[in-house]
Amino acid sequence: MTGLLSRRTMLIATAGSLVAAVAACSDQSATPGTSSGGASRAAGGTIAIITVNPSNPYWKAEVDTAVREATRLGYKTTTSAHNNKPDLQTQQVETAINDKVAGIILDPAGADESVAIVQKIVDAKIPVVLVNAEISQQGLARAQIVSNNAQGATAGAEAWAEKMGYKGSYVELLGKPSDKNAQVRSDAYAAVLSQYPDLKKLGAEIANWDRQEGQAKMEALLAKNPDLNGVIAGNDEMALGAINALKSAGKLAQVKVLGFDGNQDAVEAVKKDEMVATVVQPIVKGTTLAIEELNRAITNTGSAPAQEKQALECVLVTKENADKVNNFEVRP
Repeated sequence: MTGLLSRRTMLIATAGSLVAAVAACSDQSATPGTSSGGASRAAGGTIAIITVNPSNPYWKAEVDTAVREATRLGYKTTTSAHNNKPDLQTQQVETAINDKVAGIILDPAGADESVAIVQKIVDAKIPVVLVNAEISQQGLARAQIVSNNAQGATAGAEAWAEKMGYKGSYVELLGKPSDKNAQVRSDAYAAVLSQYPDLKKLGAEIANWDRQEGQAKMEALLAKNPDLNGVIAGNDEMALGAINALKSAGKLAQVKVLGFDGNQDAVEAVKKDEMVATVVQPIVKGTTLAIEELNRAITNTGSAPAQEKQALECVLVTKENADKVNNFEVRP
């Protein structure tokens, strides 16, 4: 057991080193593509909030938090959702630019696909802060505030592997390929699970962060592998879809399921022993920080953060602490 604990400590330390520590938003060092000179201005005008899909509880929390915090600071808001479609994202951003909004909060539709449209925002001299997902270029956005996906997935995989008894067969449900978070989580899962040779991966399917797709892909995987023992999913919605499929097949009792996000349906599934664990992404905190940073940029009341990319620690949720989770926040 000492060897396993040592490997676990090493993996978590490694994951933590893959991303930047959270930078203090009031740091006085400017980054490329930002300015810190000139007089301060009063808050006001409209902030455009462009997100992915508010029918997903995670993204709904993102939108609700952004609207609440922007309103609290004295802004009007508009909201739109691109559903991870870059062309639709472009239309929504161009509308915001034409409307001469004061600033933009963007959950980008792809790491590579969103670089050009963020550049267009910058060219229009409108401050932009990215939240939840990053783009593949720095020096454009005022800040990119994300969850520490590697750290969270590492913690989730370790908890799941322990419940599996470090042996058995499993499948994986993957998020949208254009979303860098999907690959980061999958890689972190693999880094942990590859340490246990008696855990055998039977297959993987892309389910695009969606519950219905997760159920359909799980049904197909189960048909091919009726004796599997585990499912690891890149987010809670896919995991909950897998649980629905397993219930319908009468096999949930034999299968350990891992989720990621910390939405309330998943937390309830953890409480009922339908899911081994989930991992809370601090989307409420991250979105609050994003609005505060955007406000500083709009009002010119503080320099850009020293580190453009800021990673917030995730929290593992098991049956032991599930009662402390509410709306993507975990009480001490």
